[in-house]
Amino acid sequence: MTTAIATTPQSGRLRFAVMGAGAVGCYFGALLARAGHAVTLIGRPPHVQAIEAHGLRLQTAAQDVQVPMGASTDASAVAGADVVLLCVKSTDTESAARQIQPHLSPGALVLTLQNGVDNDERVRAVLGPTQPVAAAVVYVATAMVGPGHVRHFGRGELVLAPAPQIKRLVRELAEAGIPAQVSDNVRGALWAKLVINCAYNALSAIVQQPYGWLVQQDGAADVIADLVAECLAVAAADGVQLPGDVDAAVRAIARTMPGQLSSTAQDLARGKPSEIEHLNGYVAKRGAALGVATPVNRALLVLVRMAEAGRRPQA
Repeated sequence: MTTAIATTPQSGRLRFAVMGAGAVGCYFGALLARAGHAVTLIGRPPHVQAIEAHGLRLQTAAQDVQVPMGASTDASAVAGADVVLLCVKSTDTESAARQIQPHLSPGALVLTLQNGVDNDERVRAVLGPTQPVAAAVVYVATAMVGPGHVRHFGRGELVLAPAPQIKRLVRELAEAGIPAQVSDNVRGALWAKLVINCAYNALSAIVQQPYGWLVQQDGAADVIADLVAECLAVAAADGVQLPGDVDAAVRAIARTMPGQLSSTAQDLARGKPSEIEHLNGYVAKRGAALGVATPVNRALLVLVRMAEAGRRPQA
């Protein structure tokens, strides 16, 4: 049974818009709205209609609540926001940036909460040098399970690049229950997450199984190790310094999120285009440019492409 909660935007708080109200954007938007921030979600009609009628349903291990907030299908709804969370698929980055550009306040911070390592650069190329843009690394397991209904499975922290008002943003995120830290090496953190995505996403998509099941299969650990080794070789050739113990982080994902299907698996199951070109595809492309062989990443890229093509209706 869901519980409706009252949310009243509090004056003096940062105002947020979420461009791309999928699982990640809805989850963070709900936490911010629940904490008294003015939040507008921008998404597809079925989600917007459900949110307008009943609020956003936020389901976690501890609660199941309806959170009232603004919702729109139009990119113009970013107008007046202090912070825009860009949560569209990496395949739609430039398109979304062009849609919001005419409506952004001059000092509004555009924060990219996306898979891949170059979305902030691609947004900056569209919006120009005067619009504040910063990358965020997202560690959260969520899924949309119906119109206006997001389910949270685990984690929920952010690593942010330095940006205007960043200290205030980190403080207000923390007050909303969103742990966030600022790092001077967000590029390395983005690459560390990319390695994890390359290790699991395509495999999970091809067999439509969660991480815990994958690592129990004979030979899977060796394939994952090969994927990680290729990614690290490309990162090293590209001058990227990855923080922490990446191999340990890769192993930990299967242990801490054993029931999680990758976002690529979810896209494939729904017949939607995946972000594989910006995951294993990015590693293969960057490796080719740097003279680093990436046969395992390239093979998984091609396999996911074929799986996507096989699910498209035949002309």
